[in-house]
Amino acid sequence: MTTWLIIGVTSAMGEAFARKCADEGAKLIVTARNAAAIQHLSEDLKIRGASEVTTASLDLGKPKDIKSLTELSRSVEGSLSVGFFAGSMQDQAWLNDHPDKTALTFKDNLVGPAECLQSLAPLMIEKGEGTIIALSSVAGDRGRASNYVYGSAKAGFTAYLSGLRNRMQNHGIHVMTVKPGFVDTEMTWGLPGLFLVASPSDIAETLWKAAQKKRNTVYAPWFWWIIMNIIHHVPEPIFKKLKL
Repeated sequence: MTTWLIIGVTSAMGEAFARKCADEGAKLIVTARNAAAIQHLSEDLKIRGASEVTTASLDLGKPKDIKSLTELSRSVEGSLSVGFFAGSMQDQAWLNDHPDKTALTFKDNLVGPAECLQSLAPLMIEKGEGTIIALSSVAGDRGRASNYVYGSAKAGFTAYLSGLRNRMQNHGIHVMTVKPGFVDTEMTWGLPGLFLVASPSDIAETLWKAAQKKRNTVYAPWFWWIIMNIIHHVPEPIFKKLKL
């Protein structure tokens, strides 16, 4: 039986995907900075059908936490799959006023996630099977004035996942990059200009089905591929004059 390790389970999409895994009867390891804070979620997941639920503390900024999680994952019987939903989005206007905080966005969305997945990769290779579903963003497809620091961190994470996919495919592990558009989460709450906002539960269902089909990159909802393809092909002289 596959054990799903959900990193970032306190995020709306992480929680929704954990519930989907529970509905499918999977074993689960769910993480948060404060493991005690997700005990209620652990009980909910068991009620939904998870065969086993383990909680663990994880702060991606602390190497000792990543090491402890890797050791915990080593004890898993059978295959290990990872759902990576951790990240943060600082307001671009705030970052413009506080340039010394720029590194925080990169730590939360690129450096910490990459260090964690790099630590888990050898273990998954030993097991010889599994899936990694990791959250990037449509914001990484092209830098825009409204969120270019966050977008550039996600662009780096997208490139990282592409390389990880290339590395892991010869070892029986599939890596799927997820690029969500606007999703109803705490991260997007109150932001101006949102449209066609998707629910986390709908996204979780999409990701589960896409993983079964071994999709490489998934835009969620699907129509964001069209939107971002258009934005990607706008000529730079025109694009730099747009307010996006």
